[in-house]
Amino acid sequence: MTDTNKNLFNLDELSDYKVAENYNDVRGWNVKDANNRIIGKVDHLLVNKTAERVVYLDVEVDKTVIEEGHETYDKRVSAGLHEFLNKEGENHLIIPIGIVNIDEKNKFVNTNEIDSSTFAKAKRFKKGAIVDFEYELNLLRHYKGDNTIHHSNSVDGFYDREEFNNTFPQRDLE
Repeated sequence: MTDTNKNLFNLDELSDYKVAENYNDVRGWNVKDANNRIIGKVDHLLVNKTAERVVYLDVEVDKTVIEEGHETYDKRVSAGLHEFLNKEGENHLIIPIGIVNIDEKNKFVNTNEIDSSTFAKAKRFKKGAIVDFEYELNLLRHYKGDNTIHHSNSVDGFYDREEFNNTFPQRDLE
């Protein structure tokens, strides 16, 4: 992942951005998959400055999901050799905010569309690494099982997709 393609920024590094007062700040909350299994914990909220909002949750993946024993190789490179999908220390992934639900009462983030095996097979990255647009596309294709998702050579309009609609419920202001 390269610095020149940086579309996403941690909310913490943007002094003029913050979680709106009437929205939940889910950093530190556990993330559950479609089968109610904890797959990790929200580490950061990722902002796209063009969209001017949070578009992803940066999740530190639980060790049990990483060690689950799923296929650890991406594809055959040549003559029986394999390329590793995930390397040592790569224990973060992103989840579009439009495919999660917030359980404010129990302080959980739920991914009702994705199960732990999908997360286990996903390409991860090291904490603090720059998440480039190609990674975003590949992960969205993986989550949705749709290889036709493309970007038309730009990120313009990409975050208008339903996967990025803000589903964070507003807190009641009493």
